[in-house]
Amino acid sequence: MEIGISTFVETTPDVKSGETISHAERLREVVEEIILADQVGLDVFGVGEHNRQDYAASSPAIVLAAAASQTKRIRLTSAVTVLSSADPVRVFQDFATLDGISNGRAEIMAGRGSFIESFPLFGYNLNDYDELFEEKLDLLLTLQKSEFVTWNGKHRPSINNIGVYPRPVQDSLPIWIGSGGNSESVVRAGLLGLPLVLAIIGGRPVQFAPLVELYKKAAAHAGHDLNKLQIASHSHGFIAEDRITAADKFFPSTQQAMNKLGKERGWGLYDRSAFDAARSLEGALYVGDPEFVAQKIIYLRKNVGITRFMLHVPVGSMPHADVMKAIELLGNEVAPIVREELAKWEDNQ
Repeated sequence: MEIGISTFVETTPDVKSGETISHAERLREVVEEIILADQVGLDVFGVGEHNRQDYAASSPAIVLAAAASQTKRIRLTSAVTVLSSADPVRVFQDFATLDGISNGRAEIMAGRGSFIESFPLFGYNLNDYDELFEEKLDLLLTLQKSEFVTWNGKHRPSINNIGVYPRPVQDSLPIWIGSGGNSESVVRAGLLGLPLVLAIIGGRPVQFAPLVELYKKAAAHAGHDLNKLQIASHSHGFIAEDRITAADKFFPSTQQAMNKLGKERGWGLYDRSAFDAARSLEGALYVGDPEFVAQKIIYLRKNVGITRFMLHVPVGSMPHADVMKAIELLGNEVAPIVREELAKWEDNQ
């Protein structure tokens, strides 16, 4: 069971002061968070791509590279790369470069993205949303498999037996598929035999179990080894010394961020009752003291089949010191409980 962190490097106004951290300062904070995550023994750190004012990381590979030479073991991934509006050749080159700097710890998490700003920014038509992703994923997988590439598509100029460099340290640069729970994307990942990341940020996580089974069924149909499949969860959460403190610190920025997005997307208001309900054992928020969060992760592993858990923190803007403390607790206290209990459980399966 791998355990790690994901972040969108948000720069929303502070709930109390109303002040907004600069993109530059938040980026430097994230590098510190990645270094700490490595020091406390976490397995992976993911940085998500966004192309709007309230997020600072439009180029995850560069952020991760800034931490790569200052870390030793932690894997470094996008979370996600918006592949539909990107050039797969440049994406591969960026992450192959990161792989070299980190000596083989880079990964790509490819997704269609839940925001649309990158499409007009890079000159793509939203009417081609699905077609763009399928075509560009095909090219990215071609680049993963071969140094010299020959490829033809509709939305990008053809490539005729051209070498793409640098090559990664890893024999095959890992490419994950990020999904918000769409059955089509889950089946696609299974048929291709690619590792899957589910954004489990609402409802009851056990409701994702049928999607995991659908993913495995598709993979089996395509002849892939089910024992090699990896399934990750990206889930909002926060850890403090006790459950009340964790909830009280995490709620204000989460409410602010959720209501901002809700206003854009027509959701209802997010209030404390919804937040508190999601903090239950079967809810989607991993907020609490180390023991409670550990038990929630164990519950997710046993009931959904997740093999990698990524705690998404912060949601909105939180004090850097609080985020660092949550990372420290995740690595030093939560992860050992999870690994020990799951090792015993898996031995008896």
